[in-house]
Amino acid sequence: MANFITPKAGGSPNANQIASLYRIILYVAAVVFVIVEGTLAYSILKFRAKRGAVAAQIHGNTRLEIGWTVGAALILVVITVVTFVKLPSIINPPNSSAGIELSAATTEPAPPNGKKVTICVQGRQFIWRYTYGNSCLSNSFSGKLPYSFTTMEVPVGETVILDIQANDVIHSWWIPSLGGKVDAVPGYTTYTWFKVLHAGTYRGQCAQLCGRGHAAMIAYVDAVSPSAYQAWLARQQQLIQTANAQVSQLRQILTANGNL
Repeated sequence: MANFITPKAGGSPNANQIASLYRIILYVAAVVFVIVEGTLAYSILKFRAKRGAVAAQIHGNTRLEIGWTVGAALILVVITVVTFVKLPSIINPPNSSAGIELSAATTEPAPPNGKKVTICVQGRQFIWRYTYGNSCLSNSFSGKLPYSFTTMEVPVGETVILDIQANDVIHSWWIPSLGGKVDAVPGYTTYTWFKVLHAGTYRGQCAQLCGRGHAAMIAYVDAVSPSAYQAWLARQQQLIQTANAQVSQLRQILTANGNL
């Protein structure tokens, strides 16, 4: 029932904080709704019109009006305070249990201990591309860095910083169990983070209508152990080196034959 009425959580600390804040606001709103609608229903039934009855002329109740105005204001103040208390843990990434020490990918906050995994996320119609070990602000597409499509590989327990871009239209990166959605805007770099708590595969979807293939623009985050992640990176790097060597060899052959 909780997953039906509240956001998915459990995958990352920021997602847990978002879900917690959502539940607090939901429960407060539910109580207010029951009180207001219950009072309205009671009044309709208790004081419904009767044949021949003369309606009482009520000109207001100052104390009652002050009471519900102050009460509503207090509820808003409490929700505002709770929101600002939780915002830092939603926005600011925590320390990693391990990780790669890098300079900040963007001007956004980095983990206090400076250890993180940085991944450049690029949305394009209708697929996600991930480049590992560098930010979108650098030359992420040089052909030398490991990359993947659709499924992002990450290590469990490490803070992952995402630099997010789009190269055609606006997309929106969203893995519900790993935090709030972030727009991918052409010509602009946005930012988010997560820290996967448990190994597994987390599913997401582009949350911004981006064209005819929008519904098929799925994203997955595959969280594995740090050692498995490093092994995967090494395999990807080897595949890239092999492919680059084959392309270079083919270019030399074509050049020698006068085809280039």
